[in-house]
Amino acid sequence: MTVIPTPIVDEDSGKRETIDGGRKKKYDKTGAEKQKPRVLITVITGVIAIAWLFPLLGLLVTSLRPRADVESTGWWTAILSPFQTAWTLEPFAQAWTALDAGTTFWNSVAVTVPATVLPVMFAAMAAYAFTFFQFRGKEIYFAVILGLMVVPVQIAVIPILQLFVWFGDVTGIPIIGQYQAAWIVHATFAMPLAIYILRNYMQTLPNSLIEAARVDGASHFQIFWRLIVPMSVPALASFAIFQFLWVWNDFFVAYLFIQSGPNQVLTQGLYTLLGQYGQGWQRVAAGSFITLVVPLAIFFGLQRFFVRGLTAGSVK
Repeated sequence: MTVIPTPIVDEDSGKRETIDGGRKKKYDKTGAEKQKPRVLITVITGVIAIAWLFPLLGLLVTSLRPRADVESTGWWTAILSPFQTAWTLEPFAQAWTALDAGTTFWNSVAVTVPATVLPVMFAAMAAYAFTFFQFRGKEIYFAVILGLMVVPVQIAVIPILQLFVWFGDVTGIPIIGQYQAAWIVHATFAMPLAIYILRNYMQTLPNSLIEAARVDGASHFQIFWRLIVPMSVPALASFAIFQFLWVWNDFFVAYLFIQSGPNQVLTQGLYTLLGQYGQGWQRVAAGSFITLVVPLAIFFGLQRFFVRGLTAGSVK
């Protein structure tokens, strides 16, 4: 027997309710069903957010206190008695000068932007081929690429360093210490995940649209550039954000392949703030916030693409 929901309308307030299968549903003035407040989920999410922000709060408070206070009392004492604390911006001025931020900032940009664009561009082309081309061994090749996702960069640095040194000796073109070394390493190890994400997303695109373009005589390059790329912007943007944040905050690859010198990036400069005996850790706290400015701006400016792109195609 089919149960028909019984509508109940409050004439004074205009609120509408229905009883469907013994369950009462409430609607707002626009006709959308009201959702029950999820108090437990809200509380748990709030606790997790506070737990994540707690170390960052300590770092911020430390960077705003005089060195004598930092070495004598904990950072939480400044929060408990904020009006008795001597706040100062002097650590930020010291960190800015010691970082040589005018140089290291642009070095970080010169490393991060190409190391983000290159894997996105090549991975998009590879994902298009894996999605819309038919060739022998396609799934085997894709499985091999997926397997490369579990290979960490740490176990491959020695062979790559030897290869770069050999290339420099043979050709006379040095790579170690240059931006290109970081571009190659970051782009190479980002490709498997990028291909995986973009292929999953492209599989959700309407195939009929692609077939219609083929019937109209469009080449693969035209289909890729004029149809696939514009429709894949959420996935492309989400991976670009992910890769940008990873490369910008990276220290390991920059330390090994760019090394100290005129091309060193912000994270390397941050390490030098610590000093030989760790006496400059307060400047490190201030310098950390200087290096955070760009990643925060990128993330909050493009965050709407982040979740959409990463989850697209995951439930197909």
